[in-house]
Amino acid sequence: MGKLVASDLIAAIEDYAPLALKEGNDPTGFQIGRRDKSIERVLVTLDVRPETVQEAIEQNVDFIFAHHPVMFRPARNLDLSDPQNKMYADLLTHDITVYAAHTNLDKTNGGMNDWLAEALQLNDVQPFNITDYQSLVKLVVFVPESHAEQMRMALNQADAGHIGDYQACSFSTTGIGRFQPTDAANPYIGQSGDLEAVTEVKIEVVLPVAMQTKVVQAMLAAHPYEEPVYDVIPLANQQQPIGIGRIGQVAQSMTVRDYAQFVCETFDLTGLRLISNEPDKIVQTVAVVGGDGGKFFPAALQAGADVYITGDVYYHTGHDMLAAGLSVIDPGHHVESIVKDKMTEIFEKWAKQRCWSVTFIKSQQKTDPFTFIFNAE
Repeated sequence: MGKLVASDLIAAIEDYAPLALKEGNDPTGFQIGRRDKSIERVLVTLDVRPETVQEAIEQNVDFIFAHHPVMFRPARNLDLSDPQNKMYADLLTHDITVYAAHTNLDKTNGGMNDWLAEALQLNDVQPFNITDYQSLVKLVVFVPESHAEQMRMALNQADAGHIGDYQACSFSTTGIGRFQPTDAANPYIGQSGDLEAVTEVKIEVVLPVAMQTKVVQAMLAAHPYEEPVYDVIPLANQQQPIGIGRIGQVAQSMTVRDYAQFVCETFDLTGLRLISNEPDKIVQTVAVVGGDGGKFFPAALQAGADVYITGDVYYHTGHDMLAAGLSVIDPGHHVESIVKDKMTEIFEKWAKQRCWSVTFIKSQQKTDPFTFIFNAE
């Protein structure tokens, strides 16, 4: 098993959720600490709060992965009587590195809003509020027959070959590769000066351009040749749309009121807020944006949503939603705590694939600041 350095974990995260996807001034990315730090224990959390930092200290954690950036606003001073400043000092004192993936994780395929759509059992899920398109490339590599399956596995483990709802997609053809090693070469097959003809397999996979470096590195590591032959070809195919939200069809038709109850049960909520002129209307199409997504409601409406699920809806925005005829369910910001389970699963998968000797710990802290108080009458 190999040691893991913070910069390597950060590179893997940014391959999965590229920083180029982040919204405007979102301070996502590296937050506090050292990129060159060796890490053995990682805490996965939604928020970095004083109680989370204390948990990390007690767990002897080296690295905190959070969804929400710890430094949303720059510190005006370093007065340690301020709880936020004291938290920064505790992180530095205990040499804990902190990294956050925020709106880039919301947007990326297989990220926050896909997880929420999955939890809501939505079908035919697509992005909405499209802001960009993810360019694709095709990697073509030539390997001896003896290493073809090993190469396909390496490419699959590097997450190449995703096409829509299908994964591990590749195409292979067999042909003859010819080469003549020079005197300076150290060939895997053949002798210097001899013209060789070898049966080789041509393997082709499609991948997002943002993953090119990671996938090429995996290919080179799995290739037996001293000088592998490969091509990276830009594609003019329809590119993958990138949007902050997800929209899909409900698994079972029900009223707006009943769907709100379903959301409560799905996320184990004590309560939520419903904005609707038509609570008895049948729901077919649902849009979701985790966190503070009130400003995206016109895009959800334009995309055809019967119901829009998002958190932190403002009073006047609620009026605008009613006037537009859109039913909105506000389950709160904290439903994004799904990040703890999902990112821990992803990290553990990476650790197994890449032979990292590291333990990933889901934070046990509940950082939702709100408590529902019900009228006893």
